[in-house]
Amino acid sequence: MSRAPQQFRTGGSGNPYANGYHDSSPNRYDDDLNGNRQRSRSGGSGGGSRERRQGAYGGGSFDAADHGASVEPPIRSRPRGYVPQNESPRRRAEREEREWAEQQQQRGSRDRGRRNSSGRQATGQGARRIEDVLQYIRQDWDFMTDEKCVPVQVALQLMDPSSLGRAHQYDQFQTTHKQLQKALRTIVNEHYQGFNSSIGTFHQVQAAIQSSQERIQTLKDSLAAAKLNLSTAKPELKSLATSSQSYDDMLRILTQIERLQLLPEKLEARISEKMFLSAIEILHDGLHLIRRPEMDTIGALSDLRVYLANQENSLTEILIEELHSHLYLKSPYCQDRWKSFALAESNVVKGEENQEPFVVPAAKPLGSFLMNLDTSTPMSEDASQNPEADTFYYIRLLVESLHKLGHLDLAVDSIEQRLPVELFRVVEKTNHEIAQRHPDTIKGSGHRPKEQARLGLDESDARPRIISDLLWTLYAKFEAIAEGHRALHDVIAGIVKRESLGGDGSLTRGFNELWKLYQSEIRTLLHDYLATDGEDAFRSGQTQHGGGGGPFQRHQRDKNKKMFKLSDIDHQSVEMSTEQEDLEFILKSSVPGLISDSRTKAVVNQENSQSQDSSGTGHRLLVEPSVFNMGLLLPPSLSFIQRLKEVVPPGSDLVMNTLTSFLDDFLVNVFHPQLDETLVELSTQITSEVDAFQQDPHWTKLARKPILKGASGFFDLILAFCKMLDTIPHDQAFSQLIITQMVTYRDRCLEWFKALVSGVQANAESGSRLRRVAALASSGEIHDTIALLRRAGDADRPKILDKEIGLLIADTNQTPLVPSDLISNRRTITSLCLLYTSMEWLATKVGQLRHITSNPVDSSHADGRSRRGRRWTLLAPSRLRNERSSVYLPMTQDTVSIFDDVVQSYEELATTALLTLHVEGRGQVIHHINKSLQSNYVLEQAANDPDPYILTLNAGLVNFDEDITTHLRTREHSFITSGLGLLLDKMIVSNSSAIKRMNTSGCARMQLNILVLQQNLKNIEGDIVLARSARYFDFFADGPEAVIANAKETASEKAQAGSSDGTAPGGSGGGSGNFTYEELRLIIELYYSDALLSERREVAMQAKRELGDRLLSLSEYLWQS
Repeated sequence: MSRAPQQFRTGGSGNPYANGYHDSSPNRYDDDLNGNRQRSRSGGSGGGSRERRQGAYGGGSFDAADHGASVEPPIRSRPRGYVPQNESPRRRAEREEREWAEQQQQRGSRDRGRRNSSGRQATGQGARRIEDVLQYIRQDWDFMTDEKCVPVQVALQLMDPSSLGRAHQYDQFQTTHKQLQKALRTIVNEHYQGFNSSIGTFHQVQAAIQSSQERIQTLKDSLAAAKLNLSTAKPELKSLATSSQSYDDMLRILTQIERLQLLPEKLEARISEKMFLSAIEILHDGLHLIRRPEMDTIGALSDLRVYLANQENSLTEILIEELHSHLYLKSPYCQDRWKSFALAESNVVKGEENQEPFVVPAAKPLGSFLMNLDTSTPMSEDASQNPEADTFYYIRLLVESLHKLGHLDLAVDSIEQRLPVELFRVVEKTNHEIAQRHPDTIKGSGHRPKEQARLGLDESDARPRIISDLLWTLYAKFEAIAEGHRALHDVIAGIVKRESLGGDGSLTRGFNELWKLYQSEIRTLLHDYLATDGEDAFRSGQTQHGGGGGPFQRHQRDKNKKMFKLSDIDHQSVEMSTEQEDLEFILKSSVPGLISDSRTKAVVNQENSQSQDSSGTGHRLLVEPSVFNMGLLLPPSLSFIQRLKEVVPPGSDLVMNTLTSFLDDFLVNVFHPQLDETLVELSTQITSEVDAFQQDPHWTKLARKPILKGASGFFDLILAFCKMLDTIPHDQAFSQLIITQMVTYRDRCLEWFKALVSGVQANAESGSRLRRVAALASSGEIHDTIALLRRAGDADRPKILDKEIGLLIADTNQTPLVPSDLISNRRTITSLCLLYTSMEWLATKVGQLRHITSNPVDSSHADGRSRRGRRWTLLAPSRLRNERSSVYLPMTQDTVSIFDDVVQSYEELATTALLTLHVEGRGQVIHHINKSLQSNYVLEQAANDPDPYILTLNAGLVNFDEDITTHLRTREHSFITSGLGLLLDKMIVSNSSAIKRMNTSGCARMQLNILVLQQNLKNIEGDIVLARSARYFDFFADGPEAVIANAKETASEKAQAGSSDGTAPGGSGGGSGNFTYEELRLIIELYYSDALLSERREVAMQAKRELGDRLLSLSEYLWQS
């Protein structure tokens, strides 16, 4: 809308719009919404009130009825756009204002909620009015708010009364314009004070701007003057600037010196707190500061410079020592690591088979550490915990510190160089610990019998406990050390990958070196405790405890060992504590941070002093070496290797399947030859000892009858060998070794048997030096008959026994026995008894070890060597401990045939010894009976004593019976003594032809001999009666008539029975009763022997005639029968 002309805007008199608006009312804000102005009720000067008139600005209403106009409907009931007829312009304007107000009121009620919800609330009446007007304009006149709206075009449209024009909206346009003007006036009335104050503020802002312009101009002038002054040369300012810069540098250097002075204290605090990463940062900052060029000229910093340089080396040494302390279990925080592994095998060592073994938790500390290990980012310290409490965390901290210090390669080289020495010290310390736990056992081990100590069969032998304790403890430490090296390996590998160090893997090669040294240590332990050449070192350690030599024997002192050591010093004493504190103070003040290193060195020196007790080439041996220690050494070694497979890094060069390859080589190339040598040595020792073929004093614990000490010792050797074989993979080469020694022992016993039964001179016929009784028992028909007799049953025994007696009598009559043909010596008899029982016992015991295995491995053949690696590697350690409760000797089909032949040879040797004893008893009977028959039986008077040979025979039989009863079982005793009475009975009768002459007194003596022999045999063989011999010589006492009568009676009995048992006279088969013709003829001739040799011729002739008659009668009756 265009502005009004100037005459309407001036405030002079005569202008009705003096206040700037189209209204000259005194109060332009008194109009209401309908445009009615509220004027003052008081007049001009009088101040009286008056009523407003119609048509003016009064409050009266217009009544159309009074003027004769038509009545209009009420406003609210009129339709929109209704135009009354004959309506004046003023009335029409008022009507439109009312309609517009009603519409705005309705719109306001609808839009108030939306305004309130959007947060737009009017703060005054003017704001509400202007909001309503604007809302109406946006609703009905929105096209005029567009920027492209042309006011002239709109004005023309408002003047156009056509259907295309807007002349019908002109009144609305006027009304809207008036309402907008009123809303603006209302806003001005509400905020006029702000408008008035803004005028003053405007002047203040304008004044401030002018003041700022003046100051800027002044500053500009000052800058120009300063520029002019600075461009002018002034020498005194240059010197001042130089001095100021020098003073600034001095202050900066002093500040840095103050920082450097505080570094030692901070560094020592971090080192003492084990916060090495922070200590290295402090050290690097200090070295960076002190190595600046401006610090080189300061002489006061020389000591600090040397300190920091030394501290770098000292910190490196401290880190390396701390790393070694935790890698090799020197720190007290590492004790629980290896003790848990040793406890895991405690039940196995104690043999508690029924208890559940200790199981190490599945989540091992190493597994948890490796699972959570993240080396992609550098490590940060945790000051809230003790870093040494977690060994693997501490190892990573040390490695990260060494890497940050720049000496990681130096640490790796140091670990690799010190690895052999550290492992040696671990073994020595473990040896010392075991020696401390078993002091009495180790000191007294030299007093036990050598063979018991070497075979380990003594029940009180502490060797298994010592070796098991040593190996399980040592291997537990080895496993803990391997875990530490695995953590070290993975941390270094992670750092190499993170820092992209590359290289040839020299920083991660430590685990391979560790495994090589483990192999060396295991091989050394196996060799030291198996090799017999280590006994010298063992004995040298035992002689200090009283072993060997007499109390007055002077021994040469070993000059390689120290005479004393300071390990027994009382470290708790006041003097030692004071000295220790002084030493620590000096170390801390001179070289801070080295106090832990000094303690480590003290421990190392102590370990070195303890290692002086070791042997010259290796470790001190706690028990005597023996190949039979393999059963104690191998299970812990294999168990350790199996557990080590879980610790080996995946990326290492070690092949899991070849971890036990060195044991394969040791088993075949070292252990097998050494086992063979040891078996030969022990077997030779067993058979070469003085009492090897004497009765074992402890036989009651082994057998029912006494056995040889050598046999029990040899079986102990076999038993120990089989127990040892049960702990290693089955190999027929090992079984063949003991079978070979079994053959050797059989040969040695056979040689001893031949020595027992051999005479001084060789037999002229056979050329053998065996005594005749041994020769008869070894081979020939008599040997076969006696062997058959031993196996015969009760029904066949009498027949075989008669055959044996007949063969013996015939053989000895053909070649009479002499004393040298008999053994006779009681010690020899006892030895033969012991040989028999020993061979029988050994054959039975060894036969129980017979076991055929399905494992055909034989390392003595090429094909066996090719399968050895797989066989050994797949062997489980649990199987080595307790696969079978009984001991056995594993053999294949080929080997077991050789074994059976050896056992059979034992039985054959035992049978030979028993048959020799059998023949020996009969030989003594035959020899002494023949001697007694050759005695003089022509006595002048009756003898009261039997023949001396009979007494000798009785004494010999008593001693013989006592020996075999003591050393043999009842069955063998019965076999040897059965038939002695029958032999005597037949021997006396059949060999009576040896008696050349006998009288009545001589016959009485013979009868006495028979009676004495009979009484003696009753104590040996049982109820024995020599009836045939006694009856035979009763014929002599009764005379020839009794013999003829007996023959006649026997002939008649046989005739009546229809059988004939006799033979023709002179034959060997005929006889009277149980006597043959020759036997009866001999007794008749013996009866007349004394008369035939009488000095009186008539007596001799008469005896000769009677002898002929009696023989003729005897022949007649026997031939008839």
